[in-house]
Amino acid sequence: MTDTPAVLTDMLAQRATALKLYGLLSHWNELDPDSPWVATLIDWEESERSRRGLERRLRNAHLGRFKPLADFDWQWPKQLDRSLIAGLMQLDFIADKNNAVLLGSNGVGKTMIAKNLAHQAVLKGHSVLFTSASEMLNLLDAQDGALSLQRRLKYFAQPELLVIDEVGYLSYANRHADLLFEIINRRYETKSTIVTTNRPFSEWHEVFPNAACVVSLVDRLVHHAQIIAIDGDSYRMKEAQEKSVMAKTAKKTKPRGSKTNTTKKEI
Repeated sequence: MTDTPAVLTDMLAQRATALKLYGLLSHWNELDPDSPWVATLIDWEESERSRRGLERRLRNAHLGRFKPLADFDWQWPKQLDRSLIAGLMQLDFIADKNNAVLLGSNGVGKTMIAKNLAHQAVLKGHSVLFTSASEMLNLLDAQDGALSLQRRLKYFAQPELLVIDEVGYLSYANRHADLLFEIINRRYETKSTIVTTNRPFSEWHEVFPNAACVVSLVDRLVHHAQIIAIDGDSYRMKEAQEKSVMAKTAKKTKPRGSKTNTTKKEI
């Protein structure tokens, strides 16, 4: 069953309203419903706004360079449930306001997976922010006054998905722990957060020595979280060793240039 011209006109009017094309809408009754330029104009506007919105979200996400998940060597980790990552890539956890924690030693792909999840979220229209734990906490700690601190707290609390990378690689003062708790607490059950860490939660007291809020911080983070453990050797070290072997092999197999004997021209 095809839509009638009246229904099509109503659909175009709804799209124009969603785009806030108030100038066009104010003269809507003067338009010829059979004029193809109206639909074309709305198509152009939707396409351009979608493109510019994607560019803006990618810019604001601060993802930087990363390898696509298609290049991930799933056979390398000793322990990693691929189906759990595939499930997260569906982004249902964002709709459910849940969190995800990627736990593993250095170089096992935590950041790569987190950035791919963040990129997928951007493509699906979500606001995303990627930051390292040290960058975020040092920036918050550097705020001079209460108003500037509140603005920065809002900046990190607002995105639909916040990725905090490398929690556990450095130790922090009690104030840093309080600031991280404030971010997690503001996002608790309202926004989704991904955390990558090389430390089990039982060792977070070493990351934030003497901080009283660590238990509450972990409790809010993991309450609605999927914790994915990755066990294995460093993939970066593996790649470095492979490149080294390839370079040595290429050097050994490189043909040597033949020497040419020159003789004096006989007179």
